[in-house]
Amino acid sequence: MSKNNMIHFYSKRWIFFAVSLSIMLIGIISIFVNGVQLDIQFKGGALLKYNYVGEINTDDVSDIANEILDRPVTTQLTTDLLSGEERLIINIAGKYGLDAKDQQSFDTALKEQFPGAKLKLAESSMLEAFFGKQFLQKGIIAIALSALLVMVYVWIRFSRIGGLSAGVMALIALFHDVLVVFFTCVFFQIPIGDSFVAVTLSIIGYSVNDTIVIYDRIRENSNLHPEASVDIIADLSITQSITRSVNTNIAVLISVSMIYLLAFSHSIDSIQSFALPMAIGSISGCYSTICIAGPLWVMWRKHRGKIVVIEDNMP
Repeated sequence: MSKNNMIHFYSKRWIFFAVSLSIMLIGIISIFVNGVQLDIQFKGGALLKYNYVGEINTDDVSDIANEILDRPVTTQLTTDLLSGEERLIINIAGKYGLDAKDQQSFDTALKEQFPGAKLKLAESSMLEAFFGKQFLQKGIIAIALSALLVMVYVWIRFSRIGGLSAGVMALIALFHDVLVVFFTCVFFQIPIGDSFVAVTLSIIGYSVNDTIVIYDRIRENSNLHPEASVDIIADLSITQSITRSVNTNIAVLISVSMIYLLAFSHSIDSIQSFALPMAIGSISGCYSTICIAGPLWVMWRKHRGKIVVIEDNMP
């Protein structure tokens, strides 16, 4: 076992922890600056998208919506980079959707206000708040249940290297990745919706796969080098696995980035809200596996070893 080519992750653990804490701090600041935006799938309301030509004043659109619908409205103008089409996005908040009569009245008033814009309704999404709350609760349950099952699986499979410690550290790494995805949505003002749940579940699966590979290597090296300390075993195992983890992450990052660029060029918001957090989450998954889960596992094992020594020396 050569120590010269081994990367000493454990001795640099506080640097890695500081990086993670800095990311968490930036995310928390972003919450106070930008707030947390829920998509209509989770909060209820209506989302209308119009194609148009020429120019449109978003303040006038908001005034029309407030006058006819009497509900809070946010508007946004976007451009399809590929086709050059201009698009008006109207997000109507509320505990209920938009009935056909109100939508027709709003549509008529909007077209009368901007007769030369050739407004054409491209997409209409509506959801009652009750169902949005149900979706949010079920999404959180799905994320929590998947993370818990991952911890139990790791606990059972890696009982030889301290299954509970391995499972708990894998869970902490997953929690780290979920927070990174969440803070990514907050920082880039991406509404939290069904895409967030899909990204989170994908990152959990991706991250735990990397973690299991490293734990497998730790188990093998523990048998090959029973005299070595746990920090040496962990550093050696991570060093041996890092090339695979990084190469896998690069492949995922390239694929997701291409999807994001394609969605951005076509102004496909639903895919953009999935691809960007997925790209950043994949980087976080690789980082947490290599720099967080392994060093934390070593800290736990060293702490447990000290407790055992103290208990053995007690009269």
